[in-house]
Amino acid sequence: MADAAVHKYKFDVKMTCGGCSGAVNRVLKKAQENDEGVTEYNVDLAKQEVLVTGTIPYDDLLEKIKKTGKEVRSGETLE
Repeated sequence: MADAAVHKYKFDVKMTCGGCSGAVNRVLKKAQENDEGVTEYNVDLAKQEVLVTGTIPYDDLLEKIKKTGKEVRSGETLE
Protein backbone atom coordinates (compact mmCIF):
# COMPACT_ATOMS: atom_id res chain seq x y z
CA MET A 1 0.00 0.00 0.00
CA ALA A 2 1.40 3.40 -0.96
CA ASP A 3 1.84 6.08 1.67
CA ALA A 4 -1.11 8.45 1.72
CA ALA A 5 -0.55 12.18 1.46
CA VAL A 6 -0.36 14.14 4.70
CA HIS A 7 -2.88 16.95 5.05
CA LYS A 8 -3.48 19.73 7.55
CA TYR A 9 -7.08 20.53 8.44
CA LYS A 10 -8.69 23.36 10.39
CA PHE A 11 -12.17 23.19 11.89
CA ASP A 12 -14.24 25.86 13.60
CA VAL A 13 -15.99 23.89 16.36
CA LYS A 14 -18.45 25.36 18.87
CA MET A 15 -16.89 24.59 22.26
CA THR A 16 -18.06 26.46 25.35
CA CYS A 17 -16.12 24.75 28.14
CA GLY A 18 -13.29 22.40 29.02
CA GLY A 19 -15.68 19.47 28.75
CA CYS A 20 -16.42 20.36 25.15
CA SER A 21 -12.78 20.64 24.16
CA GLY A 22 -12.02 17.52 26.21
CA ALA A 23 -14.54 15.50 24.18
CA VAL A 24 -12.88 16.54 20.92
CA ASN A 25 -9.43 15.85 22.42
CA ARG A 26 -10.48 12.33 23.44
CA VAL A 27 -11.78 11.47 19.96
CA LEU A 28 -8.61 12.72 18.27
CA LYS A 29 -6.33 11.03 20.82
CA LYS A 30 -8.15 7.72 20.25
CA ALA A 31 -7.80 8.12 16.47
CA GLN A 32 -4.07 8.82 16.92
CA GLU A 33 -3.53 5.85 19.26
CA ASN A 34 -5.46 3.50 16.94
CA ASP A 35 -3.34 4.55 13.95
CA GLU A 36 -6.34 5.97 12.07
CA GLY A 37 -4.31 8.61 10.24
CA VAL A 38 -4.04 11.37 12.86
CA THR A 39 -0.39 12.40 13.28
CA GLU A 40 -0.88 15.46 15.51
CA TYR A 41 -3.67 17.70 16.64
CA ASN A 42 -4.39 20.82 18.68
CA VAL A 43 -7.72 21.78 20.24
CA ASP A 44 -7.90 25.49 21.16
CA LEU A 45 -10.94 26.27 23.33
CA ALA A 46 -10.32 30.05 23.30
CA LYS A 47 -10.26 30.20 19.48
CA GLN A 48 -12.82 27.38 19.15
CA GLU A 49 -10.42 25.90 16.62
CA VAL A 50 -9.25 22.35 15.97
CA LEU A 51 -6.09 21.76 13.89
CA VAL A 52 -5.29 18.24 12.73
CA THR A 53 -2.37 16.90 10.68
CA GLY A 54 -2.42 13.42 9.21
CA THR A 55 -3.39 11.09 6.40
CA ILE A 56 -6.99 10.67 7.56
CA PRO A 57 -9.50 11.72 4.87
CA TYR A 58 -11.33 15.02 5.54
CA ASP A 59 -14.80 13.41 5.62
CA ASP A 60 -13.72 10.73 8.10
CA LEU A 61 -12.20 13.34 10.39
CA LEU A 62 -15.28 15.56 10.15
CA GLU A 63 -17.50 12.61 11.17
CA LYS A 64 -15.28 11.84 14.18
CA ILE A 65 -15.54 15.43 15.42
CA LYS A 66 -19.31 15.56 14.78
CA LYS A 67 -19.81 12.36 16.81
CA THR A 68 -18.77 14.33 19.92
CA GLY A 69 -22.05 16.24 19.56
CA LYS A 70 -20.23 19.53 19.02
CA GLU A 71 -21.34 21.82 16.20
CA VAL A 72 -18.76 22.05 13.43
CA ARG A 73 -19.35 25.50 11.96
CA SER A 74 -16.75 25.17 9.21
CA GLY A 75 -13.80 23.13 8.10
CA GLU A 76 -11.07 23.44 5.51
CA THR A 77 -8.00 21.69 4.19
CA LEU A 78 -4.94 23.91 4.70
CA GLU A 79 -2.41 21.64 2.97
